[in-house]
Amino acid sequence: MRALRIVTLLLAALLAACGTNPVTGKKELQFVSESQELRIGAENYAPMRQNEGGDFKIDPELTAYVGEVGLKLATVSDRKLPYEFVVLNSSVPNAWALPGGKIAVNRGLLTELRNESELAAVLGHEITHAAARHGAKAQERGTLMQVGMVAAQVGMAASDSNGTLANLALQGAGLGAQLVQMKYGRDQESEADHYGMVYMKRAGYDLRGAVTLQETFVRIAADTGRNQGWLEGLFASHPPSAERVAANRQTLTALGATPGEVGAERFLARTAKLRATKPAYDKHDAALAAAKKKDYAAARKLAAEATALLPSEGRFPQLQGDIAMAEKKPKEALPYYEHAIALSPDYFGSYLGGGIARYKLGDKAGAREWLTRSAELLPTAPAAYYLGHMANEGGDRATALQYLKAAAGTGGELGQLAAGEYAALDLQQNPGNYVATGTQLDAGGHVYVVVQNRATVAIDSIEITPVYVDGLGQILQQGQRRALPLKLPPGESATLDALIGAVDAAQAAQLRFRVDAARAVPASVPGN
Repeated sequence: MRALRIVTLLLAALLAACGTNPVTGKKELQFVSESQELRIGAENYAPMRQNEGGDFKIDPELTAYVGEVGLKLATVSDRKLPYEFVVLNSSVPNAWALPGGKIAVNRGLLTELRNESELAAVLGHEITHAAARHGAKAQERGTLMQVGMVAAQVGMAASDSNGTLANLALQGAGLGAQLVQMKYGRDQESEADHYGMVYMKRAGYDLRGAVTLQETFVRIAADTGRNQGWLEGLFASHPPSAERVAANRQTLTALGATPGEVGAERFLARTAKLRATKPAYDKHDAALAAAKKKDYAAARKLAAEATALLPSEGRFPQLQGDIAMAEKKPKEALPYYEHAIALSPDYFGSYLGGGIARYKLGDKAGAREWLTRSAELLPTAPAAYYLGHMANEGGDRATALQYLKAAAGTGGELGQLAAGEYAALDLQQNPGNYVATGTQLDAGGHVYVVVQNRATVAIDSIEITPVYVDGLGQILQQGQRRALPLKLPPGESATLDALIGAVDAAQAAQLRFRVDAARAVPASVPGN
């Protein structure tokens, strides 16, 4: 009966979630409400802009121009949302939309466009993604998967002695990044192309811009000599194809080929500064590529040349600081970070690199200030690790556990170090969460204890106590606490003589080994 009630509730929820898509007019399941879409967009827009390069602030007129074109299209769209448009400081050619109408275009994409109608095609496409709930649908697919998991476990739950279901709540960590980086399905891309052109038509733009835009992308995709960044940007999330070009031509014919606004001269005038600064960013990108190959001499030279071409850009001295840090020269790096922060005080990257440099130089208070500011702008694993590590050094166990737990969920060296330091702190209070014990008997009933390390770090200084418990887990009797002479790597186990002699079958059934203490083997901080 309980299982039937759960299934009935699930079916009722599905029926209640039926709605009409505001763009296509089709009936669909809608688990994510408009208020939730707006909240998701508002909460994730600022951190995602940080994550994708930060706002392109040296040319505010460019963002104003993109906003003007975007609002012309948004005004004639099928869904009224609080649309926002921003240009991001990234050479990766990309554009994206979050639920609720929060839209971004990278400067690297704008440099490839030739006129305003092509810009309108890009923005109309992204407006459709937001208006047609494509990001919300991605979440709803997750919700449907969750519902399926719950339904699959109904039978199990009905017979579960505790009468509980597993916690299947969706995790929200990194939601903005997931929505930006996801690949839309073919149907959603087709909808975005089609209705984006509808909005272009309503706003008076020449629809041929949508065709020439896709033709350009197809040519670039076929150019094997093109920078790899293209594959990391728009081509990854919105792959071009000859089929999309053909579909746009069909839409052009269906909507009418009456010439509209191309806006070539206006586009060239409003993007003149962007094109003038491109050589400096090309130098920066080449420096970054050299640094990734550990050719730091070439990277330093190119970064200096970029700075000379465009002294007002904060990313360039930041890169110079990053290169110095890669060479383990925090004293040399720090002035670069200070200059970068002076030029770009609202970007997380320089605070992060500078905070680590200050830590390496022994300036813990300065490191804490800059790393905290970095985390306010964009929470990252390095900031969480170093803030947690410093809190631990200062004896603030609660803060240390909070930061280290966040960093421990990431991969790489810092994630492993954070997991180790978190375990070292948590082991003091909860050693049984990391050390598992079991009992083995030989043919004569002699007792051995099996000890397993379930932590992600090596453990030593393990202390156990043999206890005898009743059927309710209440302690009837306990033996002498004992320190075990062993060090266990992660996942390893060992079997030792329990030093309590032999027991009969009834005693063996009651025997447990309580874990009273354990210590994580200390690890060193990177670069120390």
